[in-house]
Amino acid sequence: MTGGIMKSKLVLLLILILLFAGFVCVRYFILDKQSAYGKLKIISSPMTSVFINNMVIGKTPYEDKYKVGEYLLKLIPEGTATETASWNGKINVYKNALTYVNRELGSSDIFSAGEIFTTQKMSTAPKNSNYGEIYVETEPQGAIVTLDNDEKGVAPLVLQDVLRGDHELSIFMPGFFRRSQKINVDSGYRVNSSFKLALDQSQKQLIKDLEKEATGAAKNGKIYVTINNNPQGWLRVRADASVEATEEAKVKVGEKYEFLEEKPSWFRIKFNGNKDGVVSGEFVDGWVSSEYSTKEE
Repeated sequence: MTGGIMKSKLVLLLILILLFAGFVCVRYFILDKQSAYGKLKIISSPMTSVFINNMVIGKTPYEDKYKVGEYLLKLIPEGTATETASWNGKINVYKNALTYVNRELGSSDIFSAGEIFTTQKMSTAPKNSNYGEIYVETEPQGAIVTLDNDEKGVAPLVLQDVLRGDHELSIFMPGFFRRSQKINVDSGYRVNSSFKLALDQSQKQLIKDLEKEATGAAKNGKIYVTINNNPQGWLRVRADASVEATEEAKVKVGEKYEFLEEKPSWFRIKFNGNKDGVVSGEFVDGWVSSEYSTKEE
């Protein structure tokens, strides 16, 4: 009899512990995330109307607090700048951090430039408490990355063991205008930077080559999928249109692949033989998330 009562008390205690654990999980992981905010700052030249998730919310320069999460940002030139290209892309807002967007819009995308900066806590603690890190991606890929006048390599690139404090980050590629930006690195945090380089209009031969490439793609009647910027710097290719499907490969940001088929939230792409576009794995075709890719006709 006593043993049965004791067993019942233990079961009741276990239930109470599980309920308490559930409450803590909801309170500190779910509700806390829902109430977390970061700051979004947007500047542009010329002045643009700002759309977030397809809703107009103001004009540049723009600054406000936003809940942590991913947003679709669109900038459309104002007034007389009707011949200036618009811009759109996905941005992330992190808890208690600034997401900074700067765009200099030209007559078309190849003559437009800008950068996006976000800050987030490093996934692994640095070996020195005074260190942070910087992730750099560029469009086009392969630009030369310089930190404090010291050449570090070509993008995409992760700069580790960066001493906390102010630094100057500079990006350059022959035929394009250089982009430089002052940044601040905090201990234990990563600065994610995404640079878009504008083509130097004096580079006439390069412009002709790009136009020829675009014309050739249009003539063959094919549709392509471009891998967009994302925090990882690459995108998984899966065997089927599901996050549960087997991962076949990883493709780099900025690479283009022939479009084969579309399902809700997914594009099926054909591997075009450019092995430089594959981080790992080989495949004939596979599925990529349309959240981080764009279909271009």
